[in-house]
Amino acid sequence: MTLQKVRVDQWLWSVRIFKSRSKATAACKGGKVRIDGHPVKPSFHLKGGETVHVTKDGFNLQFEVLQLLHKRVSFPLAQLAYKDRTPQEERDKYKDWFVGKSGVEFREKGAGRPSKKDRRTLESFKTHYLDE
Repeated sequence: MTLQKVRVDQWLWSVRIFKSRSKATAACKGGKVRIDGHPVKPSFHLKGGETVHVTKDGFNLQFEVLQLLHKRVSFPLAQLAYKDRTPQEERDKYKDWFVGKSGVEFREKGAGRPSKKDRRTLESFKTHYLDE
């Protein structure tokens, strides 16, 4: 049984672009899902070979539909259902943003939670030395 059409929100959920179908539906309703440059409703029927543009968390993602799925599948199977057409500069956006950001503060094991004084000292250090 080969599917001819499937709802766009259902497909986005089934190939794991969104964690839940309600998030995929909300993205469609919010105009964050486009096909051929036009925003689509959640009930839009997707066909094979179409390119889906998704704006998610500040990233502009593009996917070419290779296989129509109506049920959620495992990640390895989901990857076979689409081809990622997102431009490389869009993929590098996170790396560019993350460069120069400090990691999580390290605390010795057994030292316990920082006191209010410790937190104030750490905060003043971060604002004085790291913002320069």
